[in-house]
Amino acid sequence: MRRPLTVLLVALASLVASGNARANYVFTVTMTNANEPVTVVGRPASSGTVVFAYNDTFTSLSFSATVFNIDFTGSQTPSDASDNLTNAHIHAAAAPFNPVPGQTAGVVWGFFGAPFNETAPNDQVVNAFTGGLVGGTISGKWDPTEGNAGTNLAAQLPNLLAGRAYINFHTTGFSGGEIRAFLTPIPEPSSIILLGIGTVAIIGCRWRLRKR
Repeated sequence: MRRPLTVLLVALASLVASGNARANYVFTVTMTNANEPVTVVGRPASSGTVVFAYNDTFTSLSFSATVFNIDFTGSQTPSDASDNLTNAHIHAAAAPFNPVPGQTAGVVWGFFGAPFNETAPNDQVVNAFTGGLVGGTISGKWDPTEGNAGTNLAAQLPNLLAGRAYINFHTTGFSGGEIRAFLTPIPEPSSIILLGIGTVAIIGCRWRLRKR
């Protein structure tokens, strides 16, 4: 019969070998006007919620965004063209970039308008609200070969994991961005494995102390 510590170590080794130790990371962010350099005034406040999910190897990043009070078609508010959605991107930069309201970084992946970096297979899905509602939903996936101006997800992953990135929706009236959310920092994949090893070590020490 295997000792408990041996069983735990074997289980952890299996997880690391199979890649399951890098569990899917899902997080939600809220886009607001307050995160932008310029205050949005003169119409109902726009906002949005975005759910992000890394795959188990951190080689793709999927998202699904729901946006309110930004015109997705140009016809939801025909008397006001300033709220028309023009572009949407993920922006990121290396340290010492400080992701706070007012600070900007370059586009690393565009998923609506220009630049548009969804290459084949194009995962972008856009659905505008109907029934008098203004806004819509948009989803997509940043695949390994995609990126703006020669960059890609692998190159930007350290910035994304460290929280030095944001998602930005641009409109006609606010070409620099109308709503923005900063991506939530999460542990790097290697840190996840180290955390698991540390946990097993603690459990093992406690087991041995109990035996004594």
